[in-house]
Amino acid sequence: MLAYRHAFHAGNHADVLKHLVLSQVLRYMGEKEKPYTLVDTHAGAGGYSIEGRYAQKTAEYSAGVARLYDRKDLPAPLAAYMDLVRQFNTDGQLRQYPGSPAIANLLMREQDRLRCYELHPTDHRILASYLESRPNTQVSDKDGFASLKGELPPPSRRAAVLMDPPYEIKTDYAKVLAALREGLQKFAEGVFMIWYPQLALLESSQLAQRLKAAADAGAKKGWLHVRLTVTQPDERGFGMLGSGMFVVNPPYTLHDELQECLPYLVEKLGQYDGASFLLEQKAG
Repeated sequence: MLAYRHAFHAGNHADVLKHLVLSQVLRYMGEKEKPYTLVDTHAGAGGYSIEGRYAQKTAEYSAGVARLYDRKDLPAPLAAYMDLVRQFNTDGQLRQYPGSPAIANLLMREQDRLRCYELHPTDHRILASYLESRPNTQVSDKDGFASLKGELPPPSRRAAVLMDPPYEIKTDYAKVLAALREGLQKFAEGVFMIWYPQLALLESSQLAQRLKAAADAGAKKGWLHVRLTVTQPDERGFGMLGSGMFVVNPPYTLHDELQECLPYLVEKLGQYDGASFLLEQKAG
């Protein structure tokens, strides 16, 4: 939706999980000399001011990245992710939070291709300015879901795709599933990363099972599903309880890296006694 602005939620617990996964996947992709492509279907503005009025209105970062930023006991993958956040804050203070395009910009090599899609005109303009000097990069104001099929397969036959729509409209759940199915038909060996909110909605609760079925039917190397639950519903039964990441054709290292981090995240980001995580994987 064009009304959605991620700046309200920048650096929250969902961003922590999403960007931990994204950064570990990109590190793995970069271990081989052959270049790869990253397609970000809902890229946002690239970076967000923690001190700005949007972030300050909800202060969601205070229960997310702010609880990790100064800690010295982070598991290695979390420490590496937090180093990226520090690189984005040149004076050492947590003032800015890097969105997924900024995480990518910090990790990708010049030969790697970055394709970002963002419909919101303001966020698109900010992102295009931020990435204007990066080689092998295109920033488009077209629909990321509709454009994905044109990006696959990439020239080098190596690609990762990040899909993290706002899910403010229920049709996003169906669009994610359709995009994954179509993407796997075009490029069955691609790494597909799908973020979703954990909500008390049928569409949210059923999405992981539907993604599993799509991956079982079309993926080369199976799937991984991780979910971090940090809070409970409000008195009306609403609210985001946590979030999940579903990774198709995941790096073989990802499961153990997340297993190392998840108990720590439950302890530091959990907001009630029932905070928990789920980590499951199926080989291809």
